[in-house]
Amino acid sequence: MKIVLVKLIGFFINTIALISPRYAVKIAIKLFSTPLKGKHIPEGKDFLNTAFQEEVVYKDFSIMTYRWLGKKDTILLVHGWESNAFRWKDLIEKLKQKSYNIVAIDAPAHGKSGGKYFNTLDYSECIHLVAKKFKVKTIIGHSVGGMATIFFQYKYQFPHLERIVLLGAPSNFKDIFERYVNMMGYHNILVKHIDEFFLKKHGHRSAYFEASKFSKDITSKGLIIHDDKDNIIPYKDALDYQVSYTNAKLITTNNLDHSLKSENVDNHILEFISN
Repeated sequence: MKIVLVKLIGFFINTIALISPRYAVKIAIKLFSTPLKGKHIPEGKDFLNTAFQEEVVYKDFSIMTYRWLGKKDTILLVHGWESNAFRWKDLIEKLKQKSYNIVAIDAPAHGKSGGKYFNTLDYSECIHLVAKKFKVKTIIGHSVGGMATIFFQYKYQFPHLERIVLLGAPSNFKDIFERYVNMMGYHNILVKHIDEFFLKKHGHRSAYFEASKFSKDITSKGLIIHDDKDNIIPYKDALDYQVSYTNAKLITTNNLDHSLKSENVDNHILEFISN
């Protein structure tokens, strides 16, 4: 039933594109950029209230940061689509035991952060602001949070950043967008108009934003962890990073799905950041 509804919405937007391509693009981008999940549940609020909370302003909205103070280096935790800072609870508890200084954020339009829409490039700019404010030395990013981290470091070459952990991270934006297009059943004409929108807004077409190729210019030590059965971000994306991110190591997991939440994954992360 859900698939049928999605296809009907896609058909409706295709029809609008015949009359007003500009309006159709606006609807398609809004659908693509609006998270339906990602707000805090009561358990998440209780846990995050144990942290120092501080807002960082980006453009016309705020990004919520959560800090647990420690004596060691500062680690920034960056979640993915339709999630929030609470997804890191288990890892945060382990990092606290080892006295790391921890910062977690809610992405735009997620958790307690402001904004109505999400896009990876804006997220990368928010990561830059937070990394600079707290002098972050390690970033751990899940899914598009990992990709946004690569975009940030490629653009700014932040000198304090020593380590990057990518968990189930997409290697390029083009494939993400194509999966959305196929899901909705958009016509090729509408897709071309959407790509023109990207060109005007971001200065490049969607195919340009290939995070794995950007990683060639990143010297920060990297750890890539990806599940070979990931049904959200294909395992081939990890292999793309393995080819390009020459200062990174790939660890392959099995049957952990896209979330990669496990004791073993946490242990790999802890070992990596301690070296």
